[in-house]
Amino acid sequence: MQIIFQVLFLIALIAGISFFARNIRRLLRNIKLGKAIDRTDNKGERFKKMARIAFGQSKMVKKPVSGFLHVIVYLGFIIINIEVLEIIIDGLFGTHRILSFMGGFYNVLIASFEILALLVLIGVIIFWVRRNILNIYRFLSRELKGWPKNDANYILYFEMVLMLLFLVMNATDYQLQLNGASYYASEAGITGSFPISQFLLPIFDGMSNSSLILIERAAWWLHILGILFFLNYLYYSKHLHILLAFPNVYFSKLKPQGELNNLQSVTDEVKLMMDPNADPFAAPAEEDQAEPDKFGASDVFDLNQVQLLNSYTCTECGRCTAECPANQTGKKLSPRKIMMDTRDRLEEVGEIINTKGKYEDNGKQLLDDFILREELWACTSCNACVEACPVGIDPLSIIIDMRRYLVMEESAAPNELAIAMTNIENNGAPWPYNQQDRLNWAKEN
Repeated sequence: MQIIFQVLFLIALIAGISFFARNIRRLLRNIKLGKAIDRTDNKGERFKKMARIAFGQSKMVKKPVSGFLHVIVYLGFIIINIEVLEIIIDGLFGTHRILSFMGGFYNVLIASFEILALLVLIGVIIFWVRRNILNIYRFLSRELKGWPKNDANYILYFEMVLMLLFLVMNATDYQLQLNGASYYASEAGITGSFPISQFLLPIFDGMSNSSLILIERAAWWLHILGILFFLNYLYYSKHLHILLAFPNVYFSKLKPQGELNNLQSVTDEVKLMMDPNADPFAAPAEEDQAEPDKFGASDVFDLNQVQLLNSYTCTECGRCTAECPANQTGKKLSPRKIMMDTRDRLEEVGEIINTKGKYEDNGKQLLDDFILREELWACTSCNACVEACPVGIDPLSIIIDMRRYLVMEESAAPNELAIAMTNIENNGAPWPYNQQDRLNWAKEN
């Protein structure tokens, strides 16, 4: 019978890891639909930033309550899952708590895991209350209606169940050890290392060993299958940031936030115009006869790969939107929605590729079909959203690229901006005054 369970475990493990690998391949393929960008400079500084922000959670704790709870859940969930390694070994070889040979150190580990499991459970419950009962403003935005809200709750339920299964598994194991059940008492021998699950023992008082073994095995199987399911659910969830926060911070911009990148196509054009030896009537070289690059971005193909990675990393926490001055004054702009819309469009494109083998135009694009022009022009370019993001996401770069497309490809700037640009061209300033009159204000004083 044991060999059957080992085979079933092996099948479940291979299936879970294979499905996860397939999703990761699709994720990388979708990100590579964007334009290549070189962010391999200053490796030392990038690693320090990743260690400080992604691993050290330095930006999370700027909001003390949610930050502290997140650190507990983050560290607890990662450390507790160290036990998954033991579960995998036990499942493959038919053993039971194979690492218990470490003696007292193993006891300390299990005790630490249980305390962390309780803290994680408490933290997750508080997160659920904050999202569903306290009505915190940043969780009430229109972009969180429907699936985004449900997705956040599903993850919280998953984490609650996984922690409870872990404690139930340990409690029944402990009770079987106290009962002197063969296999448990002989192979484990870790009585006394269950500081939390020991309080669950009254629930199982009076049960036969066979019933306890059934509950313990059921909790063991549901725990590991739940972890495999959780691993594969990440691809469809905002909690993909658990995996992507590290590369996202590593590849984030190191330059000052207020420094905008120059379009190479525009730079080349200006250099050509400034070159006194250039022949404007010369026929273009053969390599230059291809269709020129689009100015700015109207779809996900026009964005760079880091921007697409940003969209997948978004945690939908809403800190960016909460800090956005345009959003605070009632405008439609929500930096969180910009990232969610970019991810939704990228997923739509990816699904077309999954179905048809290649992308076929479905008549939609990121601009207008997902992100409205009104949202783009509401942005003040203040970088508050970039500063607030706990995982290094840059919504402003997408907004700027889409604005560039509107201005340089469609000449679709708002009338106020068009007037200002005309004045700059004619008068050297955004105001409608002749250059000779620009200093008249000083004379009046």
